[in-house]
Amino acid sequence: MGAEDADQHSENSVIRHCITEGLQQHMPSVDVIQLRAKEVDAGELLRRARRIRATFNGTLLINDRVDVCLAAGADGVHLPAHRLAPSILKQRFGLIVGVSCHDLEEVRRAEQEGADYAYLSPIFKSSSKPGYGPALGLDTLRRVVEAVSIPVIALGGVTKENEVKCIESGAAGIAGISYFGQ
Repeated sequence: MGAEDADQHSENSVIRHCITEGLQQHMPSVDVIQLRAKEVDAGELLRRARRIRATFNGTLLINDRVDVCLAAGADGVHLPAHRLAPSILKQRFGLIVGVSCHDLEEVRRAEQEGADYAYLSPIFKSSSKPGYGPALGLDTLRRVVEAVSIPVIALGGVTKENEVKCIESGAAGIAGISYFGQ
């Protein structure tokens, strides 16, 4: 989901990012899989990434591990808010680079430093994101989307019931763990 993909994004389509540890046999029907397994070593993460890459034709991102991304032939990496500039990885390796953000300033910084997209979270109350403060809400999502030109993906407490509100607020798509039954 690079910048050129974002330009082709229509109002009728919703980009869906599944954040997974990569343990299930069948991946959900999504556009992007972000492999996020913080508790496993590089070898196990690489094994999971290669298994996903062999059966998944969409965009595969590896959470925070450029080495595994390159070894697995993944499309890109997803980084935390406080990390090195995405432009470095894009220029050196030609990767798609996304960044997790929790407020407008972090999204602006991600954009200025060359990120292809940003997750903004938590939009709604989320049991998987309790340490990131209160829910930002749809008004904040709307303000952030209007303030930047990169795609903003809504994350945190997004459900099938409220995803349309995220899209109506300008989000380019939604991301989730529990949303996809992970």
